Amino acid sequence: MAWNRPGNTGGNAGGGLFGRLGGRLPDLGGFNPLHWMILVVALWLVFSSVVLITEQQRGIVLRFGQLSRVLQPGLNFKLPWPVEHVIKINATEIKNYSDRVPVLTRDENIVEVAVNVQYKVSDPVLYRFGTRDGDQVLQQATLSTVREQVGRSDLDTVLGAREQLAVMAREQLQKSLDAYRTGLIVTELNLPDARPPQQVKPAFDDVNSAQQDKERLISEARAYAAKVVPESRGQAARVRTVAEGYKTAKIARATGDAQRFTLLVEQYRGAPEVTRKRLWLETLQEVLSQNPTIVGGDGRQLIYVPMQGNTGSAAAPTPPLLPELVSPSVQVEPSSGEAARPGRSGRPTTAREEVVR
Repeated sequence: MAWNRPGNTGGNAGGGLFGRLGGRLPDLGGFNPLHWMILVVALWLVFSSVVLITEQQRGIVLRFGQLSRVLQPGLNFKLPWPVEHVIKINATEIKNYSDRVPVLTRDENIVEVAVNVQYKVSDPVLYRFGTRDGDQVLQQATLSTVREQVGRSDLDTVLGAREQLAVMAREQLQKSLDAYRTGLIVTELNLPDARPPQQVKPAFDDVNSAQQDKERLISEARAYAAKVVPESRGQAARVRTVAEGYKTAKIARATGDAQRFTLLVEQYRGAPEVTRKRLWLETLQEVLSQNPTIVGGDGRQLIYVPMQGNTGSAAAPTPPLLPELVSPSVQVEPSSGEAARPGRSGRPTTAREEVVR
């Protein structure tokens, strides 16, 4: 053996601890085991100094337990352990939290509200060192925020208008998470369901039925209004159009009458007598053409003038029947020189018949 040879001391074999150790190890096929140890140490240093961070991760570097820096996605280098240590945080994973919360509303009704929260890590350092457990803090803050927002609303709002409550709860929850330094950001908060406890479910069903009836009646009223209002507007437009036409006709007629009167005045100034007579004849002709004429049995002409002023194309009313006029028979005494002449019928002729002849 090499260490048993005379004059070969441990201090001259490699010079130091590694030389003495290498001298004591057996020579395997001409390759010193010390080389294997150096190779292993070199590989360990390489793998301990190189850190691969994926796209979804962020790396927090601790140097002797103190925060040093944050590694971004890609190939990064650090000092070997135990000088620096890397903690990988998944910063893009969308986490989900769901629960059902019994809440007392403002009008003193108990309702169970379903809560669904989606969130992710926005600041890896705060998420790791800001609080002891950021996920647990988020759960407690979510329950507290939902109770606060639902407790300020009445039952009808919780059952039928939860969208606005969800928006306000999300904003309040994010403020709480920022105040607690959790390093989390809320991406979505929903209140998908709200129902009463089983003990009061029948009364709740009655309330829902009444609410549905109310909405149905409102829909029917709106449909009726949508049908009646256009018809009323159309009728109003028609009446307005007729009124405008009547107004235009009256104005045109009055304008024409004024112009005709002006022309008539000029003619009257030129020939008063002729114009006056012509007007009288035209007026008389108009009156006689619009009223029937009744001729009596004694030759008199009676003009029937209606009291209601019926004119135009309407048929003239039938005149009332006049009582039959009966002329008394008058016996005419014959003169002393004449005898009574018999008539055509052989009877004495009266004075009226003489006059008619």
